[in-house]
Order: sequence, then structure tokens, then C-alpha cells
Amino acid sequence: MAIYRLLKNSTLEPKEISRITEAYEQALHALSVKDRDDPLTEMIAKQIIKIAQTGVHDAGQLSALAIAQLAVR
Repeated sequence: MAIYRLLKNSTLEPKEISRITEAYEQALHALSVKDRDDPLTEMIAKQIIKIAQTGVHDAGQLSALAIAQLAVR
């Protein structure tokens, strides 16, 4: 899965990784993405990580912002 591969060597705290993966799962669910090999999953994962690095910590907000910024909805 894209998010786990991208976070594999991360120096983020476990709590932050948990929030990011939760946001990722929420985004995939909201977009009805079932195929975890879909290239969209990596785009979503990268966007969520990018947004999280700006200081957004709420999983729901991370998910919503990533979807909005990718304009995929």
C-alpha cells in the first residue's frame, strides 16, 4: 500500500503515522477506491503527507484537504 511504503523509513512519531494512515484510509473510502494498486492511492498518500508536514493533525481534515487539493471528487 502506498502510504505504508512512503512512511516506511519515516522519522515521524507513531502517533503521527497513525493519524496519517487514518486520513489515508478515510480518503480512499470517501473516494470509493478499492484497488490499492490504483495510481491514485499514491497521489493521495503523498498529498496527505505533504499536508501533515504543514502542521495539520486532524485525520478528517487531512483527508478532506487532500481530496480537495487533488480535485478528484
